[in-house]
Amino acid sequence: MTPEDEQIIRARQKSRSLITGLILGFLAILFFAITLAKIGASHSI
Repeated sequence: MTPEDEQIIRARQKSRSLITGLILGFLAILFFAITLAKIGASHSI
């Protein structure tokens, strides 16, 4: 494998890991928001 090929592969891995991290962060925030909404809804009953 040439150094150019390795550089392309590393760039793809970096972008893929960045996207995965962003998705995981979004899911964590989403679950937190859902939890807060459920707690708020149960408090008002």
